[in-house]
Amino acid sequence: MVSIKTPKNVKTLNNPKDMIPAALAFGAFCQIGQVLLLREFLTVFQGSELTIGLMLGAWMVWVGIGSRLGAVLSVRSRRPDIVLDGVTVAAVLALPVTLGLVRTLRILVGAQPGVALNMHTMIAASFLLTAPVCILLGALFVLIVRLMRSSTSSSSAPADPSPAANVYWNEAAGNMAGGVLFTFFMASMLNAFQSAVLAGIVVLPAMLLMTGFAGNKTNRKPDNRTRWYRLLLWSLPVIALIGFGNLSDLDTHISRVHWRNFMPRHELVEVRPSKHGAVSVMRMDDQMGFFQSGHLVFVAAGRDTLQPGFEDQEAAVFAHFAMTQHRLPKRVLLVGGGLRGTLREIALHPVEQIDYIELDQVLTDVAVEYLPDATLRVLQDSRVRLIHADARAFIKQTDTVYDLIMVDAPDPATAALNRFYTLEFFREAHQRLASNGAFILHADSTPNLRGAAIANRNASVYHTLGRVFERVMVAGNQPLFYLAANKNGHISIDPVELLLRYKERDIESDGFRDAAFDLLLRQPQLNRTNHMLAYHGRDPNARMEGAEPAPLRALPPDELSQLAREWPPVHEPHFINSDFRPVAYYYTLMFLDDLTGGRNRQIFRHIMRVRSWWIMPPLFVILVAGAPWHRISRRFGTPATGRRTATLFAVFTTGFSTMALQIALLFTFQSVYGFVYEMVGLIVALFMCGLAAGVILIQFLAKNLANLKLLAGMQGVISLFSILIAVILPFTAAIPSPSLVFAVFALVTFVAGLINGIDFPLATACCLAQRAGIEKNAAAVYGMELFGAFTGSIIAGVAVAPVLGIAACGFMAAIVNAVAGLILWGHRT
Repeated sequence: MVSIKTPKNVKTLNNPKDMIPAALAFGAFCQIGQVLLLREFLTVFQGSELTIGLMLGAWMVWVGIGSRLGAVLSVRSRRPDIVLDGVTVAAVLALPVTLGLVRTLRILVGAQPGVALNMHTMIAASFLLTAPVCILLGALFVLIVRLMRSSTSSSSAPADPSPAANVYWNEAAGNMAGGVLFTFFMASMLNAFQSAVLAGIVVLPAMLLMTGFAGNKTNRKPDNRTRWYRLLLWSLPVIALIGFGNLSDLDTHISRVHWRNFMPRHELVEVRPSKHGAVSVMRMDDQMGFFQSGHLVFVAAGRDTLQPGFEDQEAAVFAHFAMTQHRLPKRVLLVGGGLRGTLREIALHPVEQIDYIELDQVLTDVAVEYLPDATLRVLQDSRVRLIHADARAFIKQTDTVYDLIMVDAPDPATAALNRFYTLEFFREAHQRLASNGAFILHADSTPNLRGAAIANRNASVYHTLGRVFERVMVAGNQPLFYLAANKNGHISIDPVELLLRYKERDIESDGFRDAAFDLLLRQPQLNRTNHMLAYHGRDPNARMEGAEPAPLRALPPDELSQLAREWPPVHEPHFINSDFRPVAYYYTLMFLDDLTGGRNRQIFRHIMRVRSWWIMPPLFVILVAGAPWHRISRRFGTPATGRRTATLFAVFTTGFSTMALQIALLFTFQSVYGFVYEMVGLIVALFMCGLAAGVILIQFLAKNLANLKLLAGMQGVISLFSILIAVILPFTAAIPSPSLVFAVFALVTFVAGLINGIDFPLATACCLAQRAGIEKNAAAVYGMELFGAFTGSIIAGVAVAPVLGIAACGFMAAIVNAVAGLILWGHRT
């Protein structure tokens, strides 16, 4: 048995249980900090879920580097308790500073007003701004392990992985507690800076109490310098509590700085916290803009507007053009957009029932304080039913059959918005439509579909609708209106017929003119646009090019369907948009990049070329090289090195697979459930709960943790579990109950954490059996796992999930872990 000596005069604890509150508080602080930074990055980058993969990847790699730094400090320092106190204070101070830097990122990079930040900035900011706090947290983990290990004995400690495992599972339990606390309390009650300071107020005293126990339980009395040092540290939580109320003003001030750079001609009127994302209200003259998580939700006229502006006209055109697509609509479902004026215009028609769905009640409550009286009056109309719920969950559960379903949502620039443009949603809406009903939505476009990105996006929406509805056509130009119905539906692109329907209803609208029908339905342009959308996407390489020009005498849309039967089939992987392969979301990101100068065009194009088989050659090389490695290491007298290398590779693949699955789960949750921004803390908490349970379970069941056969078997379990995830996730979209959907995700997330928790103590014990030194081995395993998680989050979050699909993440994870398991199996003896 290897024995590790504790250096003389190193302060130790008599009872390892003194460490538990500190490890728990550390885990809670990590979790709250991670969620706060993730939400800030989502806001600054306007809700783009690519931020999730980049930010989590950066978090993992810097924490891994920090753990190596912590290993060095723990070995070289004779006073690890004092070092731990200093690192804790630095981490507590770094978190709110980092939040402020993220929120003022536009100023730091010199971004032009009104221009969205590009992917280069997203990548650089994710890695640079998270570095200080993450490095400090990584170092803290190893320092706590050091004190935990030294607490087992004042003179020596066996080569036992339990100190690292105990800190690991206690940290995971703290992560779980922090996630629950944030989701159900902080997200809706506190702003970001208040949450960060509150987390610091919890973790700092816990650490000081722990290291204070170390000082009290040694024979040597602390000197005056140490007393003043600890007194200064104890004063920090007190100061934070005294100034806690002023943090609201700080949050507002920094928000004003951000918005002043982004929209200098607008005034920030109000910021209100919401579990779905902070709601910001902007004003320019009497025009009101409403943003959520940094993303524009809608623009509307203010209360004192005398003449309808462009925002009213756009809402009026969409409302009346959609309402005239049915000869006699009685029941109408409106998804979003009602507060910008669409609901007011719909109510001018002689309908019996209007169900208006808006997800966030906070957004509604804020908006009614600034909108004109005409918009507010319609909310009191007896025919109108305002429903605060997820639209997709409502459509799944309602028994009402509608004559018209209208989606007045922003373009699919995020996975949360993309879910209203997918095959699954179109099928759900189709089931709630009357046989002669119509489905209408809109999206931005360009003249003649100029640009590959917009052609790809709009063609994918067109073809996806065509998989569900028998008749699909588009009208207009900017925006483009999509009309879909069954064979006997009432949709029409005849301006004379639509004008007649409008006139028969005796409607008077200040924002709409009769000539709008002719402008939207100019026949030659209308035919060409429908022809281009119908043909684009039938070549596998079409996504790399723009839409082909249509014939000058293109057929009308109703006749086009006959011609389309003679064309090649649509290339589904890149032109059918679904919850589990959100290609329209990816094309929208490309389009937005084009609008801001196209600096990332080549990056997007390279990612679009990614193929699912590309992962096989490097893994094949690793397998071929790794399989005989145990024989080579034995021949040269270094079998321990070979086993350690194989173990660390397995740790890397576990981190890789765990994060790839986590990204897949987050994307799926966003698509199916709808608001990951609110639930991200709870999702990660469930994963950490499983992680803690896994550590406890394996320590209880396994007598010998240093077992390469058992570790190899766990890689096989992870591989099978990954395949299971890839298979079952697509079926979650069909689950009608939101509660049942969440239960499924909770179970899968918990099991993913459980497997990862079992793997960590096994890997640490296997490494420790080959080389002594608990801190160094814990740092190596922890760091390698985080490096694997970093790689998995980048590959899965940026390329695999949005381009190849959610299931590809699961299959990729399965292959990677299968290779690691085979290599480990070769080193089992």
